[in-house]
Amino acid sequence: MPTVPIFMPQLGESIAEATVVRIGIAPGDTVQTDQEVIEVETSKATMGVTTLCRGTVKEIHAKEGETYSVGTLLGLLDVTEEEIVRTGVDTVEAAADRRTAAAASPQEQEKNLHFALDDDSYEESSPEVVPSVKGLPVPAGVMGAHYISPRMRARMNEMGLREADISAVAGTGAGGRVMVEDLEKFLDYIDTWPSSNASPMRMAVADAMRRSWTRPLATVGLPVKLDRVLEHRRNQDPKPGLTLYVLRAFALALVEEPATAGFLIGQKVVHPRAFDIGVAVQVDDGVVVPVLRKVDQKSLSDLTKDYAEMVERGRRRRLSEDDLRGGIATVTNFGTFGLTSGTPIPLPNETLILGLGAGVKKPVWSSQVEAFVPMTEAELVLTFDHRVVDGGGAGVLLSRVAQLLQEPEKL
Repeated sequence: MPTVPIFMPQLGESIAEATVVRIGIAPGDTVQTDQEVIEVETSKATMGVTTLCRGTVKEIHAKEGETYSVGTLLGLLDVTEEEIVRTGVDTVEAAADRRTAAAASPQEQEKNLHFALDDDSYEESSPEVVPSVKGLPVPAGVMGAHYISPRMRARMNEMGLREADISAVAGTGAGGRVMVEDLEKFLDYIDTWPSSNASPMRMAVADAMRRSWTRPLATVGLPVKLDRVLEHRRNQDPKPGLTLYVLRAFALALVEEPATAGFLIGQKVVHPRAFDIGVAVQVDDGVVVPVLRKVDQKSLSDLTKDYAEMVERGRRRRLSEDDLRGGIATVTNFGTFGLTSGTPIPLPNETLILGLGAGVKKPVWSSQVEAFVPMTEAELVLTFDHRVVDGGGAGVLLSRVAQLLQEPEKL
């Protein structure tokens, strides 16, 4: 009698595994098409694994409480030949043959040969869609271009290349895999293009951004009125920059919500032991982020002196390792370049980065004079590690920073 597999299905675009919480069948049980037989739990929800056809449970490989990756064999069904014909499902042998053929067949690989620079004859194929999750057809898992073979990785190591460096290369291997031949062809193609050697500073920034982008980052924004800050600043000597007002408000808001500045290590969220915050400083061919210590405990006057010294040493490349490490978050004022909005990226060891856009005069309705009055408004944006902070928490933190900026005399 033919045997049909029960696989762990693809339960969502970003979900690679699920934990079995309940098994509702036993060997010898008769099941119907689209019957929920195993209940699994992901980080998002509890879902049901369903059968693709009628049959009798032959074996159960899954265990309650165990976690399995997508595509893992959870059990087997004995089915009739008539049921195979009726539903068109693959038997265990057919499913294995299909995967082997897709991975190893020269004919199938030849169909996928293409190079995206000039060739427009490539026809993209879609994976077969089968109803793996109750009520939701989902695509069967396929090996994509994200896989790098040992031979390809060895060649990349010889050239000093990272995965992000080959993102522009179109692959000709199975499932779009980038082959060594693809890389060599691409490098030959761009060999005559103008180029220059990246500076050590640019390489350091590139490495930090690559590591940062391995996390799920999100950005929220909020307009903030700066008129009170600007008025307060006019009466100060020395005059703090707008960056320092934002820095101080950010630190005080984090004191109230320290968990938002934690960072995830394994299964622990490590919370800040001090509110040391970095400030992004533009230098030749890159950015440095000197860290100002205990921002929550210092006055604007003290921060102004510390900041001026740090910026001066940063632009002369005279910052020490201690000056650059230990920050729990960063503030960046991209408004100095006339930019009104942006999506800054936090450093790899930090969860948050707060950005300030350029101030713009806008008409705002005043209920006191019953007329529109000109006010200076700027965009505050907060980029955060979504593993640690959710959108609601980021919104609360950003709103609190904006509120504190309306009372600059208390900063």
